[in-house]
Amino acid sequence: MARLAVEGVGVRFGGVKAVHDASLVVEAGVVSGLIGPNGAGKTTLFNVITGLQPPSEGLVRLDGRDITGLRPHRRARLGIARTFQRLEVFGSLTARENVLVAAETRRGWSRERFSPGRLADETLERVGLSAVADRQVSSLPTGTGRLVELARALATRPSVLLLDEPSSGLDEDESDALGELCTVLAERDGLAVLLVEHDMPLVMGTCRYLYVLEYGEVIAEGTPSEIQADVRVQQAYLGKAAEAGT
Repeated sequence: MARLAVEGVGVRFGGVKAVHDASLVVEAGVVSGLIGPNGAGKTTLFNVITGLQPPSEGLVRLDGRDITGLRPHRRARLGIARTFQRLEVFGSLTARENVLVAAETRRGWSRERFSPGRLADETLERVGLSAVADRQVSSLPTGTGRLVELARALATRPSVLLLDEPSSGLDEDESDALGELCTVLAERDGLAVLLVEHDMPLVMGTCRYLYVLEYGEVIAEGTPSEIQADVRVQQAYLGKAAEAGT
């Protein structure tokens, strides 16, 4: 059974179809990718999964349970965490305090017994941020801020992790480290990871399975090699991505 399943989801804004009949599954232990041109509906689909945007039609299932009608905080408690395309951190707080907010929130509803401070420190170490733990986030580079946001999401101990352009602002080495971390989170910890990203080397080197959105529709799905060989995908996106990188 898929950890996360999106079934025939559509989203309309007035007369505009932002997403149309989109379906995808994300398995535990796998990094999957959702790619496509700007405006294809990727972030809208993330918003549907997390409950920030109600779908016009379709279902979202978590471990087989229909969660389409649940509010965002209920989905978070069930194990869905995300980062955002536009960086969302508490700039006036330190990196550690940002992560501690999530750890303390989890302690408020979790039946597990744990130290929020220890969890925050362990999570910061895991994403390579121990050295800047006491730095105010507004003073950090944007790429480092994105890692703080990732650490905050991980501090909720999710089973599903949605990452919306997490490599934005990272250099090549940092992007490589991010890809390795995503693989570890999936393969060792059993997370279901769904990655929205324009960094094609990161996507192709990290994701085991890909979905391609164009104008709100899934036009292709398959392994990275299958997606790279798909003529329609090349015409819709990969060619444009290659041109943008030259």
